[in-house]
Amino acid sequence: MQKPVQVTFRNLDRSEAIVDIVEEKASKLEHYFDQIISCHVVIEKPHKHQHKGEHFHVRVDIKVPNTEIVTGRDPEQDTRHVDLHSAINDAFEASTRRLKAHVDRLQGL
Repeated sequence: MQKPVQVTFRNLDRSEAIVDIVEEKASKLEHYFDQIISCHVVIEKPHKHQHKGEHFHVRVDIKVPNTEIVTGRDPEQDTRHVDLHSAINDAFEASTRRLKAHVDRLQGL
C-alpha cells in the first residue's frame, strides 16, 4: 500500500487495539491486488437518538489506480453489527469480494 491505512472513529473513542485489527485486515487486501494506493476505514457508532440499539457502521474506501472501491453496510440490516468486531469483519469481507471482482475485470475474466 502506498499510504498507511487511515482509520477514523466517529461518535466513539479511538482504540489502538481496533486500529491494529483494521491495519491487519487492510494489509491482507494486498494479497489480492498489489497496486492499492490507500485505504481509509471509517468506524461509526450512530447517536443513540438516531437508531434503536448501538449498531456500528464500518465503511472501507480503497483507492486503486483509476477507481475507488467503497464498501459499507447498513448496520440496522444485520444484528451482528452490535459487535464492532463483526461489523469490521463484514466490511472487510465485502471489500475483499469487491476488490477481487475489480481484479477479475482488469484481467478480462
